[in-house]
Amino acid sequence: MIAGLLHTVPALAPTFDALVAEAVPGVAREHVVDAWMLETAIAEGVTPAVRERVASHLRHLAESGADAILVTCSSIGEAAEEAAATLPRSVPVIRVDAAMAAQAIDSLVSPSDTPSSPGKSQELLAGRIGAGRIAVLATNTATLGPTTRLIEREAAAQGVDATVTASVVEGAAAARAAGDQAGHDRLIADAVRDAANPAAGAEPATVIVLAQASMAAAAESAGVDIPVLTSPAGGVARLAEALTPSDPGEPDASANRPAHPGSGGTSPAAAPAPTPTATSPAATS
Repeated sequence: MIAGLLHTVPALAPTFDALVAEAVPGVAREHVVDAWMLETAIAEGVTPAVRERVASHLRHLAESGADAILVTCSSIGEAAEEAAATLPRSVPVIRVDAAMAAQAIDSLVSPSDTPSSPGKSQELLAGRIGAGRIAVLATNTATLGPTTRLIEREAAAQGVDATVTASVVEGAAAARAAGDQAGHDRLIADAVRDAANPAAGAEPATVIVLAQASMAAAAESAGVDIPVLTSPAGGVARLAEALTPSDPGEPDASANRPAHPGSGGTSPAAAPAPTPTATSPAATS
């Protein structure tokens, strides 16, 4: 049993490796890390070259035997959904923010609004809340669109009338890039408090979504009374659901095997960027 993981932030590979190892003991974890994709998405958007790179990495993981793949970057989530349909064999491709989007909509529904009979669920879903505001926060603009659209799609699917706002936490990305993790987390926590308790005249959020996995550590320090949702735990939980151990009591000897150097990338002629490096978690920690 093999879990494939596609990252754009090298520092997050060990975090996800540990989460997957805990959620699915004995599973092999094959990681592909390509920071160029996020750098390009931030600078230029999710270009055709980024989409092809995403597809190439997913094909590599599928051909390497991955039983399910978790894409840990929200910014390339839509590209991953598109590429999943082109894989050479049927492999679940999971967006890290998919479970979080569903949870955000669920957070707007009171227990009394939950359908009591499965046969009546569709009728009761429509208009089951009076109002609900979801504030999406990110540290770069590339993530806002994909996560916001995912939440709006989930709201439409569940028949929930949600108002979704999206904003960038100014200065947080620069602080992280400069190695100031504490400053990064503080700015995010401040933004969470501002969304939950805005200035006079503004409506407070009902639930707050932190669009990027790298923001998760800042959520705990915000100290607000409304749900603040992050993506890593939910994404890994969906990955675990997609993986079916052949023998849960027998550890897999190939667990945490390193990916082949340079695997899953396009050639320099096929994309205007260096060939990405696929690394093991040990190499990125």
